[in-house]
Amino acid sequence: MEVFRHAGSLWNMLTGTTPKPAFEVTTASANGKAVLCDGPLHIKPMCALRDVRKTDLIFVPTTGLGIDDVVERNAAVVPWLKSWQKRGAAIASVCSGVGLVAATGMLDGKRATTHWGLAQRFREKYPKVKWMPELMVTEDQGFYCGGGVHASLDLSLYLVEKFCGHDIAMQTAKALLIETPRAWQSGFAIVPLKTEHNDQAISNAQEWLHENFHHTFPLESPARRVGMSLRNFVRRFKHATGDSPLMYLQKLRIAAARRLLENNHRSVQEISDAVGYQDVAFFRQLFQRHTGVSPSAYREKFGV
Repeated sequence: MEVFRHAGSLWNMLTGTTPKPAFEVTTASANGKAVLCDGPLHIKPMCALRDVRKTDLIFVPTTGLGIDDVVERNAAVVPWLKSWQKRGAAIASVCSGVGLVAATGMLDGKRATTHWGLAQRFREKYPKVKWMPELMVTEDQGFYCGGGVHASLDLSLYLVEKFCGHDIAMQTAKALLIETPRAWQSGFAIVPLKTEHNDQAISNAQEWLHENFHHTFPLESPARRVGMSLRNFVRRFKHATGDSPLMYLQKLRIAAARRLLENNHRSVQEISDAVGYQDVAFFRQLFQRHTGVSPSAYREKFGV
């Protein structure tokens, strides 16, 4: 709640500029009554679900570890989520709360993450979901998922960046003294997969690129992985994603470099190596082309 409530305002107040709140935050429970959280802590919501008249984004928190009866305990929430999703609202969920969204069937065929300790049980319970617990954050066709409890911060900041831009997300993180979103548990960032296409072979190639972008390899490698000639691979990849494989790989590596510059004190040469570029001069040139600033200037502006 604090991440969204302070986006566009807390940094401004701390730096003496005019606050421009980016979100209007409403808390709601099924019946409008207080919700028991961890231990004796209660959160009193502002309203009941039926009172919500407009929303662009719904954030489902953790629902506790009792996942077998999650739908029964939250029966009123399921049709409500389905109704708002049909009206275009984005739906985010974290930890065991992802299970409630999965129970609606809306995550079938989509990528999702959750707490690593729940992943196997969710795989068995919701086998049509593409579970990726190695990721801290996933995005797929308007659905956003986060891993364990503290991944709620990663997911919230990810959404602030998605809806409001990188600058506001960084300002919010600095104002609240929290790290910027960690999309991969390994610490590397990831740009969202463009999954609106139906080319499964290209989706497989995208996943391979996301897993291996920090290595050096020729473009023939992902093409061979999906059984295509390089020419056919480049053509289909561009048609499905809007980018050539090389441009997609560059965006992936630059996104990872940005996160490392924001949260890491390694040298530019070390970061260049970490994202797959042994030639640091080429990396600096490429980074400037994609972001408009040098790696050092980027770190000075956005480093936590």
